[in-house]
Amino acid sequence: MKVLLALKRPERILEVGTAVGFSTLLMCEYGRPEAKITTIENYEKRIPLAKENFKKAGRESQITLLEGDAGTILKELTGPYDLIFMDAAKGQYLHWLPEVLRLMEPGSVLVSDNVLQEGDLIESHYLVERRNRTIYKRMREYLYELKHHPCLETAVIPLGDGVTVSVKREEV
Repeated sequence: MKVLLALKRPERILEVGTAVGFSTLLMCEYGRPEAKITTIENYEKRIPLAKENFKKAGRESQITLLEGDAGTILKELTGPYDLIFMDAAKGQYLHWLPEVLRLMEPGSVLVSDNVLQEGDLIESHYLVERRNRTIYKRMREYLYELKHHPCLETAVIPLGDGVTVSVKREEV
């Protein structure tokens, strides 16, 4: 992420999945000093922790934390964003993609985290635990869409649990 921030130097960042704010603060630290970050979190127990972390870091004025369901909130946002970082409910990435694309302009970057699910995503359907089959199926569909979407140029990077980096192309 640090390298992407250094290369792109985004001014407007959207993060889907705040958790306790670690990645948000990383983007503050390594992004432009004037960058504005909008971050979305749905899990009520994490929200106060994130707010406290933002306050301790002195970054409250740089960060807007939106509380609620990302699917609903994404529809209400206006772009464009220079960088969008998705690190939330993995099974929802595909459902959020149309709204995420709407919030991007040519040259915007989409980073999707944990896309290879500890490498299990490439296992046979029958080797995956039953409880994980739906999420893995959705993630495979998401990866296919990223790689074949006419408006995106995407690389899948097998780092950690896997990350994709997609750049929005000029409209076709």
